[in-house]
Amino acid sequence: MSNYLVAMEAAWLVRDVDDVDDAIGVAVSEAGKRLNETDKQYVEVEVGATGCPACGEPFDSAFISAGTALVGLLLEIEIFNADSEEHASRIAKSEVGGALTDVPLEVIEIIETEADEEEAEA
Repeated sequence: MSNYLVAMEAAWLVRDVDDVDDAIGVAVSEAGKRLNETDKQYVEVEVGATGCPACGEPFDSAFISAGTALVGLLLEIEIFNADSEEHASRIAKSEVGGALTDVPLEVIEIIETEADEEEAEA
């Protein structure tokens, strides 16, 4: 059994906004609130980054049209004692998806992490 850090991308809609920074703030705040309400404080929430098609430089994943924003959020969760990367992915999507219903989620990266010294000795 191994431990994994699972990174997921979420698409978050924010209505009635005029500014990208406001949209990002609302999206991160709303996602954090829904995770906290379901005792998932251990999920890290940040704004995602998208590469510029012309120069490749990353910029915040947020787009506003007609007062509605689509914000790409990056969610990270540590999964302990999973059998494989696929198992860790399923656990992560279940944990986060249960708190963020009706929010599209996609696993974008899975990194195997070191086990704690206590676990290694057991």
